[in-house]
Amino acid sequence: MKLILLRHGESEWNFLNQFTGWTDVGLTEKGIQEAQFSAKQILKEDILINTIYTSILLRSTHTAEIIADNIGFDKKNIKYNWRLNERHYGALQGLNKS
Repeated sequence: MKLILLRHGESEWNFLNQFTGWTDVGLTEKGIQEAQFSAKQILKEDILINTIYTSILLRSTHTAEIIADNIGFDKKNIKYNWRLNERHYGALQGLNKS
């Protein structure tokens, strides 16, 4: 058995260098391309994926679904769980990291 850990692709707030936490922002075009690249690497390595787990945040669900689509994984079998969400940054959310 192998465990593959992937972070979501670049989000809109990653691009802006902002603390995201639980703020639900989408992927940038680069983030979409990163997810597609990850799927290509999984296929290239001929890795069989049995289960995909993701947080409920859009940037993560979108990444997981892009990968699932590209590797032929049935999206109905993706497991979504809020416990996988990024940590909550409270008052820092939305602020620049600099």
